[in-house]
Amino acid sequence: MGGRAGSWRSLSDSEGEETASDPQPPLLDHQGAHWKNAVGFWLLGLCNNFSYVVMLSAAHDILSHERVPGNQSHAVLLADILPTFGIKLLAPLGLHMLPYSPRVLISGLCAAGSFILVAFSHSVGTSLCGVVLASISSGLGEVTFLSLTAFYPRAVISWWSSGTGGAGLLGALSYLGLTQAGLSPQHTLLSMLGIPVVLLASYFLLLTSPEPQDPGGEAEAETAARQPLIGTEAPESKPGCSSGLSLQERWTVFKSLLQYILPLVLVYFAEYFINQGLFELLFFRNTSLSHAQQYRWYQMLYQAGVFASRSSLHCCRIHYTWALAMLQCLNLAILLADTWFSFLPSIYLVFLIILYEGLLGGAAYVNTFHNIALETSNEHREFAMAAACISDTLGISLSGLLALPLHDFLCHLS
Repeated sequence: MGGRAGSWRSLSDSEGEETASDPQPPLLDHQGAHWKNAVGFWLLGLCNNFSYVVMLSAAHDILSHERVPGNQSHAVLLADILPTFGIKLLAPLGLHMLPYSPRVLISGLCAAGSFILVAFSHSVGTSLCGVVLASISSGLGEVTFLSLTAFYPRAVISWWSSGTGGAGLLGALSYLGLTQAGLSPQHTLLSMLGIPVVLLASYFLLLTSPEPQDPGGEAEAETAARQPLIGTEAPESKPGCSSGLSLQERWTVFKSLLQYILPLVLVYFAEYFINQGLFELLFFRNTSLSHAQQYRWYQMLYQAGVFASRSSLHCCRIHYTWALAMLQCLNLAILLADTWFSFLPSIYLVFLIILYEGLLGGAAYVNTFHNIALETSNEHREFAMAAACISDTLGISLSGLLALPLHDFLCHLS
């Protein structure tokens, strides 16, 4: 990292007056580095969540053919949430001891392993192991790449978030499209093995080597071109990283993050309470859409809203994320009341509410991490980004504890 950047500067200095009199090459190098990092983080976000979305869809598909007694979704949900929750809970304490490159390799291998396990699964246990590997890959990847943004200009947070939002749409559509086109779930999954390869290539070949800097706005981006990460020092070796923080310092920083973490937990609690507990109950008979088609439309509109708002940081920045949490809770109250009283007159009104739900959730995610990057010091930023990752998984876990029993209770009443 530093060696290559230093050699670039030495080469520039040795060019003498000719280089000094021509400012254009450094400008072009800076623009090239900016776009390489932007595309790199977008692809990392896409691939990190893409594997997860595709594999979960396939796991449900395969489990449906296994004739398992009981509620399969409960087992899938546990295998989905618990590994990620464990990783994100422990990451702020000890994950910094493992360099970034091995973490990325583990994440990519787990993603590939999840595809292979579920593709060749002949039992529920094997399929659930695939879900666990995908959960490990996604959780480890999110903690790693969000921590990595601390060493780059803040703009990469927007690109990462946009990529994760795009994964929800593209992942579900690609699996559905390929299976509808006639590919078996097994061959569809095996065709997705290129996704972990793209993730590894984006990290090792596309991202440029980070340097000590104030990761400000776009105008304060890096001042020189950087080399690809492969063959360079790992980011954790650079000055200003958070690996030297004491436990007391980490606890102090974590307490200061609660103003960002709690609203995001509440947003995800309300969001996934709707998705896990209410989507199947919001059924309209006065429409040409079947129950399954209505559910698919709910999922697609939700993912479209998430993608749009996670890509919106350049045009809309929100500091008070508590407002988003309150609005999401209002969505939950309206839709929960409708499952009891059926007062909403049209499915299209529900479509709008669910699209709006996705917009609120995506906006809360990208603005929370942008605000953390903006308001934490260079010394604490890497740790802060990793610590705040627990927010979404904690909200999803809490919603699952309440939403699934409520869903079963409401089903027994109907």
